[in-house]
Amino acid sequence: MNWRCAQFSFDTRMPIIMGILNVTPDSFSDGGDHSSFDAALAHAQDMVRAGAKIIDVGGESTRPGSAEVSVCDEIARTEAVVRALASQGMCVSIDTRHAQVARAAIEAGAAIVNDVSGFRDPDMVEVVRSCDVGVVVMHMQGEPGTMQNAPTYTDVVSEVRDYLRDQATMLVDAGVSPDRICIDPGPGFGKTPKQTIELMRNLHEFARLGYTVMAAPSRKSYVGYAYGIDNPKDRDQASAQEALMACELGASVLRMHNVEETVKALSNLRPYAMLGLGCNVALVAEPGEEREAKIAQLNLAIGQLCMLPDSQIIDISRFYESEPAYVTDQDVFVNCVVLMRTGIPPKELLGYLHAIENSLGRVRERENGPRTCDIDILDYHLYLADVPELRLPHPRLLERDFVVKPLLELLPGYVLANDVVVAKAALPEAERVGRAVPLS
Repeated sequence: MNWRCAQFSFDTRMPIIMGILNVTPDSFSDGGDHSSFDAALAHAQDMVRAGAKIIDVGGESTRPGSAEVSVCDEIARTEAVVRALASQGMCVSIDTRHAQVARAAIEAGAAIVNDVSGFRDPDMVEVVRSCDVGVVVMHMQGEPGTMQNAPTYTDVVSEVRDYLRDQATMLVDAGVSPDRICIDPGPGFGKTPKQTIELMRNLHEFARLGYTVMAAPSRKSYVGYAYGIDNPKDRDQASAQEALMACELGASVLRMHNVEETVKALSNLRPYAMLGLGCNVALVAEPGEEREAKIAQLNLAIGQLCMLPDSQIIDISRFYESEPAYVTDQDVFVNCVVLMRTGIPPKELLGYLHAIENSLGRVRERENGPRTCDIDILDYHLYLADVPELRLPHPRLLERDFVVKPLLELLPGYVLANDVVVAKAALPEAERVGRAVPLS
């Protein structure tokens, strides 16, 4: 899915770095460093040269315990900088929680409104509803001045996820197109370091919502806590590693202070692969327990996928029971889809998958016939193939209900390597083969 921000459009299959430009005297790690007009422009240009695609201009510190800045002061700090950067062709974001500041920045050329208060102000909703800028909806418990006063959650991941889902839905209902919306779990904003780490290790839960996901780990206190680094300015390398991890888990936009260090870390980003798993022959099963035995065999396959070198499973769909496709005189299947990051090239990965199938008793005597385990590569990040042993994306993906449903459960806006949007190109459900029903 592309993230659409006024005249700019970003392919979210690749990392998008948003460089932080604080034109404030009191931000937590760089207050005063770029508060003059010339210093701000020079730093923005440096970040763009280093690889930033967006410059996020902020005129109010929202560090823990900070006091609110007047709208007049915030506009005075940001408006001229936004106008100058936009005139140079940069994609500029305004980091503000005030509607008047956002409106002034948009009139000056800003293409994104980044609201740390999550568009709780109806006036801010009206500002973005009436134009075509991109929006960043962030979660924050409380206000900057009080947000770190004993933040409490029962389940931080589900509560933050559901809040962002509801706020995004509210914006859509107000007239903001979903492809303009980016969600940000807000690391460090009304969360303890432990709560933030739990959020950042579960970003795949946010990717399931179908919106562009932002990760903003840069110099945050949780990075200091996790890596034992007290000085925020010394956290850039660790922050870049957190950005890499976040990107592998599903984030597309990375809001960072040190762009150069982030680009260096992202050179280690592994491609993702979508795998389709299926089983309709239970080797050992008591009568009435065939479904559970099929699920157990798929779990054995998933366990072996966890052991592949230079690979990590990111997310797994629910199990689906499906009608047999193409050859109907056989038992029903149990299927799922696995999203993984891997450094294994596609053809080599196929060899590993065949070995897993063989270890689970796969017999290849009848095309589309019964099988103890079948693992297909459905799609491989930005890789196309059309050779006898491997065709990518999988040529029958869009006609298979038992693939389309679990795939879109993981990533509703999924775009194949050939630029086909699955949700738009899949056959209508009534015309798909292998009709599938979720088991949980």
